[in-house]
Amino acid sequence: MDKNEKEKLFKALKNGTVQVTFQKIDSGEIRVMPCTLNPLVLEAHNVKYSIGNITSDSEHFAAWALDKEAWRSFRLETVLGWEVL
Repeated sequence: MDKNEKEKLFKALKNGTVQVTFQKIDSGEIRVMPCTLNPLVLEAHNVKYSIGNITSDSEHFAAWALDKEAWRSFRLETVLGWEVL
């Protein structure tokens, strides 16, 4: 994923909900994950919001997985696609 695409994904995660499709490192399984970094959505789920050191320059992103109601991370090199929900 090039820098421009990383920035678009990061911005989309901060602005709302995104469905990210990626291949899991440990099992090779394809995972489709609705997730967000949007403070309003996180607050609605009673989640403390802090993205810490994650920036669009990171090699992996951590995001709140709405289906699991937990923080999950994925490597950007394994992302097969993403779309804003």
